[in-house]
Amino acid sequence: MFFKQLREDLDTIMARDPAARSKLEVFLCYPGFHALLFYRIAHPLWTHGWYTLARFIAHLGKMFTGVEIHPAAKIGRRLFIDHATGVVIGETAEVGDDVTLYHDVTLGGTSLERGKRHPTVEDGVVIGAGAQVLGPHVIGKGARIGANAVVLKPVRPGATMVGIPAQEAGEVRLRAEEGFSPYGTPENVSDPVEVHIGELHKELERLRERIETLERMPSPVAAPVAAAAPSAPAGGARTGRGERRSGTTQ
Repeated sequence: MFFKQLREDLDTIMARDPAARSKLEVFLCYPGFHALLFYRIAHPLWTHGWYTLARFIAHLGKMFTGVEIHPAAKIGRRLFIDHATGVVIGETAEVGDDVTLYHDVTLGGTSLERGKRHPTVEDGVVIGAGAQVLGPHVIGKGARIGANAVVLKPVRPGATMVGIPAQEAGEVRLRAEEGFSPYGTPENVSDPVEVHIGELHKELERLRERIETLERMPSPVAAPVAAAAPSAPAGGARTGRGERRSGTTQ
């Protein structure tokens, strides 16, 4: 079983990395393969209660590859860790089959409790470089996590998440001949924040054009309003008793 898994890991890298020239090259030079090799040794030891030895082997793997995989993590078949540096997979993380992780990916926890606190990554997920998936959330089958995204909530199957915090940017239809999207972010998917900023710029341009149109319109000429000043009647003003007051004093 162990050697069958190793052969499958080698075949996975050969199939999904165009830079791989031979299985011997992968076996000798690929830290992603080496990280899985250490994990494949440490995980059975952990499940059989050899906790300290399992942690020691996992620690050697971290020193040798720069990839930290807790021996208690559950990892499926054909995991591909590309450019393996800085990858962290926590104790209660679960990774399905045919998953791709790029460098500096973290499957981390957000709680100090000893229960489930790390993500569950279902089959066929691609997580781009620098992405952080934090908490006991489920990343649905076939989802894509863009580079440097920070995922703090569950992701539905087939969705693409980008940004900080990560927001859904639609679904991805992969080309059949490729079967994957590089770095988790297809070229035809835009950052939702970028889209909103673009819409604001368009609205600003429309408002600017409207203001310029209003400024070019002739302003209406207001008719002058003559304020008629009250004038004293000829011969003097009448008093309240009907008497005429003389305009001159005696």
